[in-house]
Amino acid sequence: MAGPVTTPARQARSVSARHFVRLKLRVMGNNFRGQGWRVALFLVGSLIGLWFAAGAFFGLASPGLVGDDRYALMIAAFAGGLTVLGWLLLPLVFFGVDETLDPARFALLPLSRRTLVTGLFAAALVSVPTVAVLLALSGLVVTAAVFGGWSAALVTVVGVVCGLLLCVAGARAVTSAFASMLRSRRVRDLAAVLLAVVAALIGPLQIAGVAAIQDTNWDRLSGVATVIGWTPFGAPWTAGIDVAQGRVWAAPVKLLITVVTIVALLAWWSRSLESAMVGAATAGPAKAGPRLTGGVVAQLFPRAAGWLRRDRFGALVAREARYWWRDARRRANLITIAVVGLFVPVMVNFGGQGFSFDSEQGFSAAGSSSPILVSVSMLFVGLLAAVTLANQFGFDGSAYAANVVAGVPGRLELRARLTAFSLYVLPMLAVVAVVVALVLGEPTWIGFMAGALVATYGAGLAVNSFVSVLGAYALPETSNPFAMNSGAGVVKGMLTLLAMVATAALATPMVLAAALLGDAWLWLGLPLGVAYGVGAALLGAYLAGDVLDRRQPELLALVTPRR
Repeated sequence: MAGPVTTPARQARSVSARHFVRLKLRVMGNNFRGQGWRVALFLVGSLIGLWFAAGAFFGLASPGLVGDDRYALMIAAFAGGLTVLGWLLLPLVFFGVDETLDPARFALLPLSRRTLVTGLFAAALVSVPTVAVLLALSGLVVTAAVFGGWSAALVTVVGVVCGLLLCVAGARAVTSAFASMLRSRRVRDLAAVLLAVVAALIGPLQIAGVAAIQDTNWDRLSGVATVIGWTPFGAPWTAGIDVAQGRVWAAPVKLLITVVTIVALLAWWSRSLESAMVGAATAGPAKAGPRLTGGVVAQLFPRAAGWLRRDRFGALVAREARYWWRDARRRANLITIAVVGLFVPVMVNFGGQGFSFDSEQGFSAAGSSSPILVSVSMLFVGLLAAVTLANQFGFDGSAYAANVVAGVPGRLELRARLTAFSLYVLPMLAVVAVVVALVLGEPTWIGFMAGALVATYGAGLAVNSFVSVLGAYALPETSNPFAMNSGAGVVKGMLTLLAMVATAALATPMVLAAALLGDAWLWLGLPLGVAYGVGAALLGAYLAGDVLDRRQPELLALVTPRR
């Protein structure tokens, strides 16, 4: 007699974290299959990470190797704190996070939130960065073993493992929460303001740090290290050192602080993970916007591109301009440019200087920057702004097929993409020139600063036009703007380095002009820089356009994500 139709044929197996780990390894293997260049880059990145990890290992083990425990706690607190801070901030600014397992793929599966978070967290631990950090911070075990024996070494092992879990949980929680925030159009302006404030604070903090290193006795930093050791940034790394130095009672308290922080971060991640699975953030009820005037075609052009002619070039520029503002992944890159634009000039021009206060003039730099030094700092800003386009076709993904089918000429497409990107970047560069000149107290330097920025930016556009056509790679199909495929971080780093070196080489004539022209550079810098930058950008788009016409099918295959 047949059983009830509701009775399962066999008991369903429960899903555990090991299933997610096995799934990630299988997906990584499938992505590497038939992709020799991707395997090579993965191996190169692994070797580089292990090389840096080995150096950090001996650096952290140095107090034990030399037999001096005076600075053991300080090294553990500062090294561990910087490691946690790097895991929190660097994925937002540059590296992104490995999202081989996209949370959106699990949206329709009957998985509890706890199972999903636990599985994705376990899968995130299977990566080269986690292995490198584990190896590097294991140097603390050597130091603790030398000064405290096996008990201190055992506590340090537990602390290093907990610290690694803290780093991964923090990176996932921060990137997931910030990705959800960027998907909400109501808070994207707030995100830009917050990051701009953070960028404005980085410069003063860097200046204060340099001054502290130069003028402060290292012994005075022991108090700061003690405070950091009682925060989540330093607690897991200093627990074993406390045992070695006789403060056994502090170890369980610090490990408890670490565990509580990890649980809190995972809970925070689980809240934003639900938004990532549905691919949108709640923005509240829609409000009626202003009544649009003009024809249907005119309404497709954003205000910043309203001056364009209604032809193919204008349509491409309008489309790209909207994408750069509405797509979360592209918008995150624009915010990064704003951060870099504020940070680099301050670091270069004020990094080795102090500040003095005068009752009449207020705060001022202790030294004076030269036009050549300022021009070099502007070159860095310009090339870092242009390097965003090193994988501009990767943002499109499979949608680039529409341009291939329509037969858009390569030169026209590249000129349109460069123009749309410049609608956002050039105003940022102008603000950077004005702000830095006013901070330096040299308003007459605005002209040559802007010229150096435009010259380097134009040279960077020319270089990255070729890089984006010849070195494109696919981005994961996910709503997280900081997600990267396995091995794509190495590709991005190498392409970025290549583009920066080539751009710096092309921008060298501007530095030579600043050195040779002397005071005349203050007045000739703007026209010469603008002419050089615009000419380089147009020439680069012209030459790279021919390459694009020949490589459109290959480029489409490279930027299409593999399922």
